[in-house]
Amino acid sequence: MGFQTEFNSVCKFKSAQELFELLEYGRGKMVKSGFRVFPTGQKVIAYTPDNQAIAIVKILASIAEINFQGEEVTQVEMELVRRLTEEEAQVQTKLAHEMFFGEHA
Repeated sequence: MGFQTEFNSVCKFKSAQELFELLEYGRGKMVKSGFRVFPTGQKVIAYTPDNQAIAIVKILASIAEINFQGEEVTQVEMELVRRLTEEEAQVQTKLAHEMFFGEHA
């Protein structure tokens, strides 16, 4: 049992519904498998399930726990700071692909 640290600038959604709620209501949460550490209080770039940069969010809380099924999960609560412009999204997407999501040697 151990914690996995997330990238300082990455908050990737696995669920389109969780992302929709954040963009629609300005606040939302996502659930990640495993114990993870998110930078509470920091602003980070949010990515769609298909690795496209979409917004800047502020991490409000990061709660790691074992759920009722015995699985290690982390819930991350956040608020929308703003959506990225098209140009910002393109640049951030390209950088993230090279740094985080692309193939590693």
